[in-house]
Amino acid sequence: MISRISVLFTLAAACLLAGALWAGDVHWVDVRTAEEFGAGHVAGAVNIPYEEIVERIGEVTLDKDAPVYLYCRSGRRSGIAMDALQEAGYRNAVNIGGLQEAGRKAREMSSG
Repeated sequence: MISRISVLFTLAAACLLAGALWAGDVHWVDVRTAEEFGAGHVAGAVNIPYEEIVERIGEVTLDKDAPVYLYCRSGRRSGIAMDALQEAGYRNAVNIGGLQEAGRKAREMSSG
């Protein structure tokens, strides 16, 4: 038997996902390790290590046209992740570079 709370939670999650897809939101993905992510990251970013990006990108978006901004420490791992996503059909995967560049870009986007 499904509880009323479970149904409401599922409906709320579906509405949030639909809203994000409709709005064309940018998705921030930190491809560093969990330890690096825990030490600091871009607000709202999701942590998916670069080796797992193709298998787990569905946790972030299923829309292959959605902007997916990737970053790591220096830009090397996010470049590998970008190539893998593009190969998987994600047309707007972007390597932002390192954490500092990602933070700067996120601030620019939120203020303008």
